[in-house]
Amino acid sequence: MQKNILLISFLLCSFLIFSQEKEKLKQLKGQIIHSESKAPLQNAHIINLNTVTGTITDSKGNFELNTAANDTIYVSYLGFQSIKLKVTNDLLKGNEVVISLHETTQEIKEVVVKSHKLIGVLEIDAKNVPKDRYTRIHIDGIPQTYEVGAARAKSYDSPVAAIFQPIDFFYNQFGKKPVQLKKLRKLKEDDQLRSIMEQKFNREIMMEYLNMDYTELNELLSNCNYSEYFITKASDLQIIEAILECYENYKAVKKGSTLKN
Repeated sequence: MQKNILLISFLLCSFLIFSQEKEKLKQLKGQIIHSESKAPLQNAHIINLNTVTGTITDSKGNFELNTAANDTIYVSYLGFQSIKLKVTNDLLKGNEVVISLHETTQEIKEVVVKSHKLIGVLEIDAKNVPKDRYTRIHIDGIPQTYEVGAARAKSYDSPVAAIFQPIDFFYNQFGKKPVQLKKLRKLKEDDQLRSIMEQKFNREIMMEYLNMDYTELNELLSNCNYSEYFITKASDLQIIEAILECYENYKAVKKGSTLKN
């Protein structure tokens, strides 16, 4: 009887806490526009960095997203400068927020097109086309290419040098219960967020969650045995999966078990 009373009390407390948390969330309504033309930007990405939820703008640039005061939202659009916005109580009072994005200016690099001397005969052309020296896995039904990544074994002259090895630092920072990596997992498990991350190539969300810059993130992936080609060309979703795979593989090494294939 006493156990039943304790169980009911626990469930009631959990329900009250959940209700209170839910009440704190309010819909932030707004519109994303071009800073100069004031034209609405359709399919702009808006992600709540705190709750790891996201949405995209409609044909009029409008969006709605559940947020709470002090949450940070990340707004991005291809070809425009991404911004982060702190949610205040004033923004949640019902007034719609208008967010202007500025176009990015990028220098156009020269592209060199090389001929591979293809003649139309499959057997011969297959030999003439340069083979990618990196081992990758193609998943049927997904128009992307995934590499096999594993923590790279290295030798060091001293224990001090090993402490600063990027992968060891990565593992020691996140430990056995990586809170930051849980958010990366949520990014790839939510259907809408997966769709958003498939279209991204700027690494900004990952750098935000992992507290790393471009150099640190690239070095981490390099030490996970991912190729320079993959690191440069992969979508943000692919990079997220690569980081999580490398972490799981390195955990296995720490425990003395074999790497995943």
